[in-house]
Amino acid sequence: MSAITLKKMINTYGMLLILVLLFLSLSVTIDGFLSSRTIFSIIEQVSMFGIIAIGVTLAIITTGIDLSSGSVVALTAVVAASIVESVDTPTYAIMAFAMSILVGAVIGFINGGLTAYGSIPPFIATLGMMTMARGAAQLYSDGRPIDASAESFTWIADIDFFGLPGLVLVYLVIVIAAHILLSRSTFGRHIYAIGGNLNAAKICGINTKRTLIWVYIIAGALAGLAGALLAARTYAGNPSYGLAWELDAIAAAVIGGVSLAGGVGSIPMCVVGALIIGTTNKGLNMLGVDPYWQQIIKGAIIVVAVLLDTLKRRKKA
Repeated sequence: MSAITLKKMINTYGMLLILVLLFLSLSVTIDGFLSSRTIFSIIEQVSMFGIIAIGVTLAIITTGIDLSSGSVVALTAVVAASIVESVDTPTYAIMAFAMSILVGAVIGFINGGLTAYGSIPPFIATLGMMTMARGAAQLYSDGRPIDASAESFTWIADIDFFGLPGLVLVYLVIVIAAHILLSRSTFGRHIYAIGGNLNAAKICGINTKRTLIWVYIIAGALAGLAGALLAARTYAGNPSYGLAWELDAIAAAVIGGVSLAGGVGSIPMCVVGALIIGTTNKGLNMLGVDPYWQQIIKGAIIVVAVLLDTLKRRKKA
């Protein structure tokens, strides 16, 4: 094997190797870590912020960002809970999920519109929306949790499909659909083109504004779905949900190799990044590490991932 081939393999599968080594090292260090229960627990935890990480990945590939996703989770969780709070029927459960996705999509449409037509930097547009959505969640719920224990609503979080928790199965379906959309469709090629060179994409005839709006609509809709799923999993909608989830989502994307400079990234590697975050969280919790130290460690991981991406781009330049 040549040095060039080895280097290419490391660049492509390096994070997957890190995930395997991380899991093995924690398995040796922590009694009971190497078990199907722990694995499913990690994947189920990842399935929550992993869903919004997919939307964030699409935005980052276009050289954008979405800081509002965690707040959208909180808003849509209380919206979904309010719909099923007093009525336990399949119709209302479906309505709760549909309304959550719709609310998220509308917020994404606003984010995309501000970015594409208002020429507002995505960081600023989504930062403002993050604050507004969190405030709207507090206002809508009067700052209190809303009961969402209706069986017709929570069943998706309670049942298993062939040994897979319902939330994990939903996550896998979204991962597969997003991967096909990004890697096999014209829309996906347009996303990469915009991230690679916006002006060149315009010259090639790509409707960059419409594409950007759809990217943020998808990101918002996925955050809305995550909010409803979280409410179903916890039997409640709480305006405090989703705090710092946008950071975990961004971390998952960046650790998975999505370049903040745009034009580079994939859904499978975003999943690997999310699993690294989830495995780290689970390991630190089982080791009894102080939550404040956990924040410091996760912040350091993000900084290192961005630094590696920056060094890689410098070498290519």
